[in-house]
Amino acid sequence: MKLRYPDVTDIYGEDAHGTFGAAVAAALKDIRLRLRESEGRLLVSAFACETPLRYIRLRWNFTAEESRGEPVRVLGDEWERGYGTMEWRAVVPERCMPWAFSVSNGSDADGVLTGRFTECFGVRVRPAALCFWQYDPCGVTLWLDVRNGGSGVRLNGRELDVCEIMFGEYRETTAFRAVHSFYGMLCGDPLEADHRIYGSNNWYYAYGESSHNDILNDARLVSGLCAGLENRPYMVIDDGWQPNRTDGPWDRGNERFPDMKALAEGMKALGVRPGIWIRYLADSRRETPGVLPEHRLPRDGQYLDPSHPGVLEKVKADTRRIVNDWGFSLIKHDFSTYDIFGDWGVWRTTTLTDDGWHFFDRTKTSAEIVAGFYRAIREAAGKDTVILGCNVIGHLAAGLVHLNRTGDDTSGREWERTRRMGPNTLAFRMLHDKTFYAADADCVGITEHVPWTQNREWLKALSASGTPLFVSCKPGALDEAGLEELRAAFARASVQADTLEPVDWMETTCPGLWRLNGRLVKFNWIPAAGAEGFKP
Repeated sequence: MKLRYPDVTDIYGEDAHGTFGAAVAAALKDIRLRLRESEGRLLVSAFACETPLRYIRLRWNFTAEESRGEPVRVLGDEWERGYGTMEWRAVVPERCMPWAFSVSNGSDADGVLTGRFTECFGVRVRPAALCFWQYDPCGVTLWLDVRNGGSGVRLNGRELDVCEIMFGEYRETTAFRAVHSFYGMLCGDPLEADHRIYGSNNWYYAYGESSHNDILNDARLVSGLCAGLENRPYMVIDDGWQPNRTDGPWDRGNERFPDMKALAEGMKALGVRPGIWIRYLADSRRETPGVLPEHRLPRDGQYLDPSHPGVLEKVKADTRRIVNDWGFSLIKHDFSTYDIFGDWGVWRTTTLTDDGWHFFDRTKTSAEIVAGFYRAIREAAGKDTVILGCNVIGHLAAGLVHLNRTGDDTSGREWERTRRMGPNTLAFRMLHDKTFYAADADCVGITEHVPWTQNREWLKALSASGTPLFVSCKPGALDEAGLEELRAAFARASVQADTLEPVDWMETTCPGLWRLNGRLVKFNWIPAAGAEGFKP
Protein backbone atom coordinates (compact mmCIF):
# COMPACT_ATOMS: atom_id res chain seq x y z
CA MET A 1 0.00 0.00 0.00
CA LYS A 2 1.43 3.34 -1.04
CA LEU A 3 1.27 6.28 1.32
CA ARG A 4 -1.73 8.47 0.59
CA TYR A 5 -4.27 10.67 2.34
CA PRO A 6 -6.78 8.77 4.52
CA ASP A 7 -10.33 8.09 3.39
CA VAL A 8 -11.95 9.01 6.70
CA THR A 9 -10.84 11.36 9.48
CA ASP A 10 -12.30 11.66 12.98
CA ILE A 11 -11.61 14.42 15.48
CA TYR A 12 -12.45 13.94 19.15
CA GLY A 13 -12.53 16.98 21.41
CA GLU A 14 -13.96 17.33 24.89
CA ASP A 15 -17.72 16.79 24.41
CA ALA A 16 -17.38 17.04 20.63
CA HIS A 17 -16.81 14.57 17.78
CA GLY A 18 -16.75 15.00 14.05
CA THR A 19 -16.29 12.57 11.14
CA PHE A 20 -14.97 13.78 7.82
CA GLY A 21 -14.39 12.22 4.43
CA ALA A 22 -11.22 12.27 2.37
CA ALA A 23 -9.71 15.72 2.77
CA VAL A 24 -6.42 17.41 3.57
CA ALA A 25 -8.06 19.55 6.26
CA ALA A 26 -10.91 19.25 8.74
CA ALA A 27 -12.46 21.43 11.43
CA LEU A 28 -14.49 20.76 14.57
CA LYS A 29 -15.54 23.80 16.61
CA ASP A 30 -12.25 25.73 16.98
CA ILE A 31 -10.09 22.64 16.26
CA ARG A 32 -8.31 22.61 12.91
CA LEU A 33 -6.62 19.52 11.50
CA ARG A 34 -4.22 19.66 8.56
CA LEU A 35 -2.59 16.85 6.55
CA ARG A 36 0.18 17.28 3.99
CA GLU A 37 2.59 15.02 2.14
CA SER A 38 6.30 15.79 2.16
CA GLU A 39 9.30 13.66 1.18
CA GLY A 40 7.51 10.34 1.51
CA ARG A 41 5.80 11.22 4.77
CA LEU A 42 2.29 12.28 5.70
CA LEU A 43 2.52 15.11 8.22
CA VAL A 44 -0.36 15.62 10.66
CA SER A 45 -0.80 18.90 12.54
CA ALA A 46 -3.58 20.25 14.76
CA PHE A 47 -4.57 23.68 16.04
CA ALA A 48 -7.06 24.66 18.73
CA CYS A 49 -7.81 27.69 20.86
CA GLU A 50 -10.26 26.71 23.59
CA THR A 51 -11.58 23.21 22.92
CA PRO A 52 -9.42 20.50 24.55
CA LEU A 53 -8.34 17.92 21.96
CA ARG A 54 -8.34 14.20 22.82
CA TYR A 55 -7.96 11.93 19.78
CA ILE A 56 -7.52 11.95 16.03
CA ARG A 57 -8.46 8.88 14.02
CA LEU A 58 -7.30 8.28 10.43
CA ARG A 59 -8.71 5.46 8.31
CA TRP A 60 -7.49 4.08 4.99
CA ASN A 61 -9.94 1.76 3.20
CA PHE A 62 -8.22 -0.69 0.86
CA THR A 63 -8.76 -0.39 -2.84
CA ALA A 64 -9.05 -3.62 -4.82
CA GLU A 65 -5.34 -3.38 -5.63
CA GLU A 66 -4.33 -2.76 -2.01
CA SER A 67 -6.30 -5.59 -0.41
CA ARG A 68 -4.19 -8.64 0.46
CA GLY A 69 -5.88 -11.67 -1.01
CA GLU A 70 -3.43 -14.15 0.51
CA PRO A 71 -2.73 -15.51 3.99
CA VAL A 72 -0.64 -13.09 6.03
CA ARG A 73 0.74 -12.68 9.54
CA VAL A 74 0.76 -9.37 11.42
CA LEU A 75 3.44 -8.08 13.80
CA GLY A 76 2.75 -5.18 16.16
CA ASP A 77 5.05 -3.28 18.49
CA GLU A 78 4.65 -2.59 22.23
CA TRP A 79 3.94 0.59 24.21
CA GLU A 80 7.25 0.27 26.05
CA ARG A 81 9.29 -2.88 26.73
CA GLY A 82 8.26 -6.38 25.72
CA TYR A 83 6.91 -8.96 28.18
CA GLY A 84 7.63 -12.23 26.42
CA THR A 85 4.46 -11.94 24.34
CA MET A 86 5.67 -10.35 21.10
CA GLU A 87 4.68 -12.47 18.11
CA TRP A 88 3.45 -12.61 14.55
CA ARG A 89 -0.30 -13.23 14.69
CA ALA A 90 -3.27 -13.77 12.43
CA VAL A 91 -5.36 -10.76 11.46
CA VAL A 92 -7.19 -9.57 14.59
CA PRO A 93 -9.28 -6.52 13.57
CA GLU A 94 -9.71 -5.14 17.12
CA ARG A 95 -6.05 -5.59 18.05
CA CYS A 96 -4.36 -2.25 18.85
CA MET A 97 -0.68 -2.11 17.88
CA PRO A 98 1.41 0.76 19.30
CA TRP A 99 3.70 2.84 17.10
CA ALA A 100 4.17 0.54 14.11
CA PHE A 101 3.11 -2.76 12.61
CA SER A 102 3.98 -5.02 9.68
CA VAL A 103 2.11 -7.48 7.47
CA SER A 104 3.95 -10.31 5.71
CA ASN A 105 3.26 -13.42 3.69
CA GLY A 106 5.25 -16.65 3.76
CA SER A 107 7.78 -17.55 6.42
CA ASP A 108 11.38 -16.58 7.14
CA ALA A 109 11.99 -20.19 8.19
CA ASP A 110 11.43 -21.80 4.78
CA GLY A 111 14.29 -19.88 3.14
CA VAL A 112 12.26 -19.00 0.04
CA LEU A 113 12.39 -15.31 -0.87
CA THR A 114 10.58 -15.50 -4.21
CA GLY A 115 7.16 -13.95 -3.79
CA ARG A 116 7.85 -12.64 -0.29
CA PHE A 117 6.12 -9.31 0.41
CA THR A 118 6.18 -7.30 3.64
CA GLU A 119 4.29 -4.05 4.21
CA CYS A 120 5.14 -1.76 7.12
CA PHE A 121 3.17 1.08 8.69
CA GLY A 122 4.41 3.45 11.38
CA VAL A 123 5.08 6.93 12.69
CA ARG A 124 8.46 8.60 12.99
CA VAL A 125 10.04 8.57 16.45
CA ARG A 126 9.26 11.24 19.05
CA PRO A 127 5.76 12.15 17.82
CA ALA A 128 3.55 14.45 19.88
CA ALA A 129 0.93 11.71 20.24
CA LEU A 130 0.71 8.20 21.67
CA CYS A 131 -0.04 6.33 18.45
CA PHE A 132 -1.53 2.91 17.79
CA TRP A 133 -2.75 1.06 14.69
CA GLN A 134 -5.42 -1.45 13.73
CA TYR A 135 -5.42 -3.74 10.70
CA ASP A 136 -8.35 -5.64 9.22
CA PRO A 137 -9.22 -7.21 5.86
CA CYS A 138 -10.77 -3.94 4.68
CA GLY A 139 -8.21 -1.36 5.72
CA VAL A 140 -5.85 0.30 8.19
CA THR A 141 -6.67 2.62 11.10
CA LEU A 142 -4.34 4.95 13.01
CA TRP A 143 -5.33 6.41 16.38
CA LEU A 144 -3.47 9.48 17.66
CA ASP A 145 -3.90 9.97 21.40
CA VAL A 146 -3.08 13.65 21.98
CA ARG A 147 -4.50 13.79 25.49
CA ASN A 148 -2.75 15.35 28.43
CA GLY A 149 -2.74 12.39 30.80
CA GLY A 150 -6.36 11.27 30.72
CA SER A 151 -7.83 14.65 29.66
CA GLY A 152 -7.89 16.72 26.51
CA VAL A 153 -4.82 18.82 25.77
CA ARG A 154 -5.33 22.60 25.89
CA LEU A 155 -3.34 23.95 22.95
CA ASN A 156 -4.35 27.57 23.63
CA GLY A 157 -3.73 28.73 20.08
CA ARG A 158 -0.67 26.55 19.42
CA GLU A 159 -0.25 24.49 16.28
CA LEU A 160 0.82 20.98 17.25
CA ASP A 161 2.97 18.85 14.93
CA VAL A 162 1.26 15.59 15.85
CA CYS A 163 3.23 12.97 13.91
CA GLU A 164 4.85 11.94 10.63
CA ILE A 165 3.33 8.82 9.06
CA MET A 166 5.36 6.45 6.89
CA PHE A 167 4.51 3.33 4.89
CA GLY A 168 7.02 0.85 3.45
CA GLU A 169 6.94 -2.02 0.95
CA TYR A 170 9.63 -4.71 0.76
CA ARG A 171 9.83 -7.59 -1.71
CA GLU A 172 12.06 -10.65 -2.13
CA THR A 173 13.55 -10.37 1.36
CA THR A 174 12.90 -11.81 4.79
CA ALA A 175 10.33 -10.17 7.02
CA PHE A 176 13.06 -9.53 9.62
CA ARG A 177 15.24 -7.58 7.22
CA ALA A 178 12.23 -5.71 5.86
CA VAL A 179 10.97 -4.59 9.27
CA HIS A 180 14.48 -3.74 10.49
CA SER A 181 14.98 -1.54 7.41
CA PHE A 182 11.66 0.17 8.03
CA TYR A 183 12.59 0.95 11.63
CA GLY A 184 15.74 2.57 10.30
CA MET A 185 13.51 4.92 8.29
CA LEU A 186 11.50 5.85 11.39
CA CYS A 187 14.55 7.22 13.23
CA GLY A 188 17.13 9.35 11.48
CA ASP A 189 19.12 10.31 14.57
CA PRO A 190 19.85 7.35 16.88
CA LEU A 191 22.10 8.26 19.80
CA GLU A 192 25.28 6.21 19.53
CA ALA A 193 28.15 5.96 22.00
CA ASP A 194 31.70 6.02 20.69
CA HIS A 195 32.26 2.50 22.04
CA ARG A 196 30.36 -0.77 22.39
CA ILE A 197 28.52 -1.09 25.69
CA TYR A 198 28.75 -4.27 27.78
CA GLY A 199 29.64 -5.40 31.27
CA SER A 200 28.06 -6.35 34.58
CA ASN A 201 25.02 -5.40 36.65
CA ASN A 202 24.60 -6.64 40.22
CA TRP A 203 20.80 -6.92 40.31
CA TYR A 204 20.20 -10.53 39.30
CA TYR A 205 22.22 -12.04 42.10
CA ALA A 206 22.09 -9.30 44.76
CA TYR A 207 18.51 -8.08 44.27
CA GLY A 208 19.26 -4.91 46.21
CA GLU A 209 21.33 -6.49 48.98
CA SER A 210 24.75 -5.06 48.27
CA SER A 211 27.43 -2.72 49.63
CA HIS A 212 30.39 -0.54 48.71
CA ASN A 213 32.79 -3.47 49.09
CA ASP A 214 30.49 -5.87 47.24
CA ILE A 215 30.46 -3.53 44.23
CA LEU A 216 34.25 -3.25 44.28
CA ASN A 217 34.47 -7.06 44.34
CA ASP A 218 32.06 -7.22 41.38
CA ALA A 219 34.16 -4.63 39.56
CA ARG A 220 37.32 -6.61 40.28
CA LEU A 221 35.72 -9.77 38.86
CA VAL A 222 34.45 -8.25 35.62
CA SER A 223 37.65 -6.28 35.10
CA GLY A 224 39.72 -9.43 35.50
CA LEU A 225 37.54 -11.31 33.04
CA CYS A 226 38.07 -8.48 30.56
CA ALA A 227 41.82 -8.21 31.08
CA GLY A 228 43.58 -7.08 27.92
CA LEU A 229 40.44 -5.75 26.24
CA GLU A 230 40.87 -2.20 24.98
CA ASN A 231 37.15 -1.42 25.34
CA ARG A 232 36.61 -1.52 29.10
CA PRO A 233 33.40 -2.98 30.58
CA TYR A 234 30.77 -1.24 32.68
CA MET A 235 29.89 -2.19 36.22
CA VAL A 236 26.36 -0.95 36.93
CA ILE A 237 25.13 -0.56 40.50
CA ASP A 238 21.42 -1.35 40.49
CA ASP A 239 18.72 -0.57 43.07
CA GLY A 240 19.74 -0.72 46.74
CA TRP A 241 22.41 1.99 47.02
CA GLN A 242 20.06 4.86 47.94
CA PRO A 243 18.45 5.52 51.38
CA ASN A 244 15.09 3.97 50.37
CA ARG A 245 14.62 0.92 48.14
CA THR A 246 13.08 1.79 44.75
CA ASP A 247 12.38 5.29 46.03
CA GLY A 248 13.97 8.74 46.42
CA PRO A 249 15.81 10.76 47.46
CA TRP A 250 18.86 10.36 45.22
CA ASP A 251 21.25 12.80 46.90
CA ARG A 252 23.27 10.24 48.90
CA GLY A 253 23.88 6.57 49.50
CA ASN A 254 22.68 4.55 52.47
CA GLU A 255 24.82 3.24 55.34
CA ARG A 256 26.21 0.47 53.11
CA PHE A 257 27.17 3.06 50.47
CA PRO A 258 28.66 5.89 52.54
CA ASP A 259 30.63 7.67 49.80
CA MET A 260 29.34 7.46 46.23
CA LYS A 261 32.17 9.54 44.79
CA ALA A 262 34.81 7.35 46.42
CA LEU A 263 33.01 4.26 45.12
CA ALA A 264 33.00 5.54 41.53
CA GLU A 265 36.70 6.40 41.81
CA GLY A 266 37.46 2.94 43.21
CA MET A 267 35.60 1.30 40.34
CA LYS A 268 37.57 3.30 37.79
CA ALA A 269 40.82 2.38 39.51
CA LEU A 270 39.91 -1.29 39.03
CA GLY A 271 39.51 -0.78 35.28
CA VAL A 272 35.73 -0.59 34.84
CA ARG A 273 33.38 2.21 33.81
CA PRO A 274 31.03 3.00 36.73
CA GLY A 275 27.28 2.97 36.11
CA ILE A 276 24.31 3.53 38.43
CA TRP A 277 20.53 2.92 38.54
CA ILE A 278 17.97 5.58 39.46
CA ARG A 279 14.18 5.96 39.59
CA TYR A 280 13.85 9.72 39.14
CA LEU A 281 10.11 10.22 39.70
CA ALA A 282 9.48 8.04 42.77
CA ASP A 283 8.95 9.79 46.13
CA SER A 284 6.42 7.63 47.95
CA ARG A 285 8.00 8.30 51.37
CA ARG A 286 7.99 12.05 50.70
CA GLU A 287 11.55 12.47 51.89
CA THR A 288 12.93 14.29 48.84
CA PRO A 289 14.02 17.83 49.79
CA GLY A 290 12.37 20.76 48.06
CA VAL A 291 9.36 18.90 46.66
CA LEU A 292 6.24 21.09 46.68
CA PRO A 293 2.63 19.85 46.51
CA GLU A 294 2.33 20.98 42.88
CA HIS A 295 5.38 18.87 41.98
CA ARG A 296 3.39 15.69 42.58
CA LEU A 297 1.31 13.95 39.92
CA PRO A 298 -2.42 14.67 40.34
CA ARG A 299 -3.00 11.04 39.38
CA ASP A 300 -0.91 9.70 42.29
CA GLY A 301 1.07 11.88 44.66
CA GLN A 302 3.68 9.16 45.23
CA TYR A 303 5.23 10.21 41.95
CA LEU A 304 6.62 13.49 40.68
CA ASP A 305 5.07 15.26 37.69
CA PRO A 306 7.56 15.57 34.80
CA SER A 307 5.53 18.36 33.22
CA HIS A 308 6.39 20.71 36.09
CA PRO A 309 9.51 22.86 35.50
CA GLY A 310 10.51 22.41 39.14
CA VAL A 311 10.53 18.62 38.76
CA LEU A 312 12.61 18.81 35.61
CA GLU A 313 15.11 21.02 37.42
CA LYS A 314 15.29 18.43 40.21
CA VAL A 315 15.85 15.67 37.62
CA LYS A 316 18.65 17.69 36.07
CA ALA A 317 20.21 18.39 39.48
CA ASP A 318 20.15 14.68 40.38
CA THR A 319 21.73 13.86 37.01
CA ARG A 320 24.49 16.45 37.36
CA ARG A 321 25.26 15.21 40.89
CA ILE A 322 25.64 11.63 39.67
CA VAL A 323 27.82 12.62 36.72
CA ASN A 324 29.76 15.71 37.76
CA ASP A 325 30.00 15.32 41.55
CA TRP A 326 30.19 11.54 41.93
CA GLY A 327 31.81 10.61 38.61
CA PHE A 328 29.51 7.93 37.15
CA SER A 329 29.66 7.48 33.38
CA LEU A 330 26.40 5.54 32.80
CA ILE A 331 22.92 6.30 34.14
CA LYS A 332 20.23 3.63 34.02
CA HIS A 333 16.86 5.30 34.64
CA ASP A 334 13.93 3.04 35.39
CA PHE A 335 10.16 2.80 36.06
CA SER A 336 9.19 6.09 34.40
CA THR A 337 6.38 4.72 32.20
CA TYR A 338 4.79 3.00 35.18
CA ASP A 339 5.31 6.00 37.45
CA ILE A 340 3.85 8.48 34.96
CA PHE A 341 0.89 6.50 33.64
CA GLY A 342 0.13 4.09 36.49
CA ASP A 343 0.38 0.77 34.65
CA TRP A 344 2.68 -1.59 32.78
CA GLY A 345 2.43 -1.55 29.00
CA VAL A 346 1.61 -5.26 28.86
CA TRP A 347 -1.77 -4.60 30.51
CA ARG A 348 -2.75 -1.75 28.18
CA THR A 349 -4.63 -3.19 25.22
CA THR A 350 -5.69 0.22 23.85
CA THR A 351 -4.60 3.55 25.35
CA LEU A 352 -1.64 3.80 27.70
CA THR A 353 -3.60 5.47 30.50
CA ASP A 354 -7.17 5.90 31.73
CA ASP A 355 -9.36 9.00 31.56
CA GLY A 356 -9.94 11.36 34.45
CA TRP A 357 -6.61 13.02 35.24
CA HIS A 358 -4.14 15.52 33.83
CA PHE A 359 -0.60 16.80 34.31
CA PHE A 360 0.36 20.09 35.97
CA ASP A 361 1.08 21.59 32.53
CA ARG A 362 -2.12 21.00 30.58
CA THR A 363 -0.84 22.64 27.36
CA LYS A 364 1.34 19.72 26.28
CA THR A 365 0.44 16.20 25.21
CA SER A 366 1.55 13.19 27.22
CA ALA A 367 4.00 12.27 24.48
CA GLU A 368 5.58 15.73 24.54
CA ILE A 369 5.91 15.61 28.34
CA VAL A 370 7.53 12.16 28.33
CA ALA A 371 10.00 13.09 25.60
CA GLY A 372 10.78 16.30 27.46
CA PHE A 373 11.61 14.28 30.57
CA TYR A 374 14.00 12.06 28.60
CA ARG A 375 15.55 15.12 26.98
CA ALA A 376 16.17 16.78 30.35
CA ILE A 377 18.16 13.74 31.51
CA ARG A 378 20.11 13.60 28.26
CA GLU A 379 21.05 17.27 28.34
CA ALA A 380 22.02 17.33 32.03
CA ALA A 381 24.14 14.19 31.69
CA GLY A 382 26.44 15.73 29.10
CA LYS A 383 27.69 14.27 25.86
CA ASP A 384 30.12 11.76 27.42
CA THR A 385 27.61 10.01 29.72
CA VAL A 386 25.84 6.89 28.48
CA ILE A 387 22.07 6.82 29.07
CA LEU A 388 20.38 3.44 29.49
CA GLY A 389 16.58 3.54 29.51
CA CYS A 390 14.58 0.90 31.37
CA ASN A 391 10.77 0.91 31.29
CA VAL A 392 10.97 3.84 28.90
CA ILE A 393 8.80 4.27 25.80
CA GLY A 394 11.18 3.29 23.04
CA HIS A 395 9.49 5.30 20.31
CA LEU A 396 9.79 8.46 22.41
CA ALA A 397 13.26 7.66 23.79
CA ALA A 398 14.88 6.97 20.41
CA GLY A 399 17.58 9.59 19.88
CA LEU A 400 17.60 10.40 23.61
CA VAL A 401 19.06 7.18 25.05
CA HIS A 402 22.14 5.27 23.91
CA LEU A 403 20.62 1.93 24.80
CA ASN A 404 17.27 0.66 26.01
CA ARG A 405 16.34 -2.32 28.17
CA THR A 406 13.78 -3.54 25.67
CA GLY A 407 12.23 -6.41 27.63
CA ASP A 408 10.91 -7.26 31.07
CA ASP A 409 13.26 -8.77 33.66
CA THR A 410 15.13 -11.99 33.10
CA SER A 411 16.11 -13.81 36.31
CA GLY A 412 18.87 -15.11 38.54
CA ARG A 413 16.32 -17.19 40.45
CA GLU A 414 14.48 -19.23 37.83
CA TRP A 415 15.34 -20.23 34.28
CA GLU A 416 11.72 -20.15 33.12
CA ARG A 417 11.51 -16.38 33.47
CA THR A 418 14.70 -15.90 31.47
CA ARG A 419 13.46 -18.35 28.84
CA ARG A 420 10.14 -16.56 28.52
CA MET A 421 11.46 -13.00 28.44
CA GLY A 422 14.98 -13.20 27.04
CA PRO A 423 14.80 -14.91 23.62
CA ASN A 424 11.50 -13.18 22.81
CA THR A 425 12.97 -9.78 23.58
CA LEU A 426 16.18 -10.48 21.71
CA ALA A 427 14.38 -11.69 18.58
CA PHE A 428 11.65 -9.10 18.32
CA ARG A 429 13.42 -6.05 19.71
CA MET A 430 16.53 -6.53 17.58
CA LEU A 431 14.39 -4.60 15.12
CA HIS A 432 15.25 -1.53 17.24
CA ASP A 433 18.95 -2.32 17.53
CA LYS A 434 21.16 0.23 15.77
CA THR A 435 18.03 1.81 14.29
CA PHE A 436 16.63 3.48 17.45
CA TYR A 437 19.42 2.74 19.94
CA ALA A 438 21.40 -0.28 21.14
CA ALA A 439 18.75 -2.82 22.18
CA ASP A 440 19.56 -4.44 25.55
CA ALA A 441 17.65 -7.72 25.95
CA ASP A 442 18.63 -7.89 29.66
CA CYS A 443 21.11 -9.78 31.78
CA VAL A 444 22.41 -13.29 32.18
CA GLY A 445 21.69 -13.90 35.87
CA ILE A 446 24.38 -16.36 36.98
CA THR A 447 23.61 -17.94 40.37
CA GLU A 448 23.30 -21.41 41.87
CA HIS A 449 19.53 -21.29 41.24
CA VAL A 450 19.81 -21.39 37.42
CA PRO A 451 21.50 -24.44 35.82
CA TRP A 452 24.56 -23.35 33.84
CA THR A 453 23.62 -25.73 31.01
CA GLN A 454 20.60 -23.49 30.36
CA ASN A 455 22.14 -20.13 31.18
CA ARG A 456 25.05 -20.93 28.86
CA GLU A 457 22.65 -20.86 25.90
CA TRP A 458 21.45 -17.38 26.84
CA LEU A 459 25.03 -16.16 27.28
CA LYS A 460 26.03 -17.55 23.88
CA ALA A 461 23.09 -15.92 22.13
CA LEU A 462 23.56 -12.51 23.75
CA SER A 463 27.31 -12.39 23.25
CA ALA A 464 26.95 -13.30 19.56
CA SER A 465 23.99 -11.03 18.88
CA GLY A 466 25.86 -7.80 18.22
CA THR A 467 23.73 -6.20 20.95
CA PRO A 468 24.83 -5.18 24.48
CA LEU A 469 25.71 -7.99 26.89
CA PHE A 470 25.23 -7.50 30.64
CA VAL A 471 25.87 -10.25 33.18
CA SER A 472 24.99 -10.57 36.88
CA CYS A 473 27.45 -13.11 38.20
CA LYS A 474 27.25 -14.12 41.84
CA PRO A 475 30.76 -14.58 43.24
CA GLY A 476 31.66 -18.26 43.30
CA ALA A 477 28.74 -19.33 41.09
CA LEU A 478 30.99 -20.47 38.21
CA ASP A 479 33.87 -22.90 38.14
CA GLU A 480 37.02 -22.19 36.12
CA ALA A 481 35.51 -23.62 32.93
CA GLY A 482 32.45 -21.41 33.31
CA LEU A 483 34.60 -18.34 33.97
CA GLU A 484 36.52 -19.07 30.76
CA GLU A 485 33.24 -19.15 28.84
CA LEU A 486 32.26 -15.85 30.43
CA ARG A 487 35.66 -14.36 29.56
CA ALA A 488 35.18 -15.36 25.90
CA ALA A 489 31.66 -13.91 25.88
CA PHE A 490 32.89 -10.57 27.21
CA ALA A 491 35.64 -10.46 24.58
CA ARG A 492 33.07 -11.01 21.85
CA ALA A 493 30.67 -8.45 23.31
CA SER A 494 33.40 -5.84 23.61
CA VAL A 495 33.44 -5.46 19.82
CA GLN A 496 29.90 -6.63 18.89
CA ALA A 497 30.93 -7.44 15.33
CA ASP A 498 28.52 -10.37 14.89
CA THR A 499 25.13 -10.39 13.21
CA LEU A 500 22.33 -12.56 14.54
CA GLU A 501 18.87 -12.88 13.00
CA PRO A 502 15.89 -14.94 14.17
CA VAL A 503 14.71 -17.45 11.58
CA ASP A 504 11.67 -19.22 13.07
CA TRP A 505 10.35 -16.07 14.76
CA MET A 506 7.17 -16.05 12.65
CA GLU A 507 6.17 -19.43 14.09
CA THR A 508 6.98 -19.08 17.80
CA THR A 509 7.36 -16.58 20.64
CA CYS A 510 10.61 -18.32 21.64
CA PRO A 511 12.74 -18.61 18.49
CA GLY A 512 15.29 -21.41 18.58
CA LEU A 513 16.60 -21.24 15.01
CA TRP A 514 18.85 -18.27 14.20
CA ARG A 515 21.22 -17.11 11.48
CA LEU A 516 24.60 -16.21 13.03
CA ASN A 517 26.94 -14.43 10.60
CA GLY A 518 25.05 -16.11 7.76
CA ARG A 519 25.17 -19.62 9.25
CA LEU A 520 22.17 -21.43 10.74
CA VAL A 521 22.50 -22.19 14.47
CA LYS A 522 20.06 -23.57 17.03
CA PHE A 523 19.65 -22.58 20.66
CA ASN A 524 17.89 -24.97 23.01
CA TRP A 525 15.79 -22.90 25.41
CA ILE A 526 13.33 -25.56 26.57
CA PRO A 527 14.37 -27.82 29.51
CA ALA A 528 13.78 -31.58 29.29
CA ALA A 529 10.69 -31.21 31.50
CA GLY A 530 9.22 -28.60 29.17
CA ALA A 531 8.23 -24.97 29.71
CA GLU A 532 6.60 -24.13 33.03
CA GLY A 533 3.27 -22.82 31.83
CA PHE A 534 1.58 -24.00 35.01
CA LYS A 535 2.71 -24.52 38.59
CA PRO A 536 0.30 -26.40 40.88
